[in-house]
Amino acid sequence: MNKNEYDGTIVLERLSEIEMLDEFYEAIDRDDFSKAKKIMKQAGLKFETIEMVLNEMADV
Repeated sequence: MNKNEYDGTIVLERLSEIEMLDEFYEAIDRDDFSKAKKIMKQAGLKFETIEMVLNEMADV
């Protein structure tokens, strides 16, 4: 498993734990970076992981 897959798994697990996975996907679909960041912070993700996900959102 590479770093991106590992971090992606953590992100999805944490978002699931706080029942915000659907809202997160909706934020991604709308390119709502601030909402996605807020949700990831609520999930207790590390700053580095949040930045990586936001960068991946920008690249897509």
